[in-house]
Amino acid sequence: MKVILLQDVKSLGKKGQMVEVNNGYASNYIIPKKLGVEATSKNVNDLKLQKANQDKLAAEQLAQAKDLAASIAEKSIDLQMKVGEGGKAFGTISTKEIATAVKDQLGYDIDKKKISVDEPIKTLGTHDVKIKLHPKVTAQLKVKVTEK
Repeated sequence: MKVILLQDVKSLGKKGQMVEVNNGYASNYIIPKKLGVEATSKNVNDLKLQKANQDKLAAEQLAQAKDLAASIAEKSIDLQMKVGEGGKAFGTISTKEIATAVKDQLGYDIDKKKISVDEPIKTLGTHDVKIKLHPKVTAQLKVKVTEK
């Protein structure tokens, strides 16, 4: 019997796949536990429509992420840090501070976990920070650090 999986099933397949299983396995396990449905022509067409809709949404999200990345690349944020004698900095600039500054100065709500800093920001000047907006899109943001 052909079955369309509604959830990932270990050692059988992933959600949305059409797989061939024994009649007993399908009627006694897969269908009653709502892990899958029988692959009728209606269900196959519904699956195709769902996949088309998901592809369309994914393309829209990718386009939005690219637009946001282009917008972020043109801008920069300003942060201040305490500096002692001889230009020695106290502490580092964290991703949380960067995320807060992006929200306050640019108006974008970006999760601190999506911000990556190659090496800790401990000096004054301009630093490049990467922001992962989408699995395929990474934006570059300039962070200007000045003395408090």
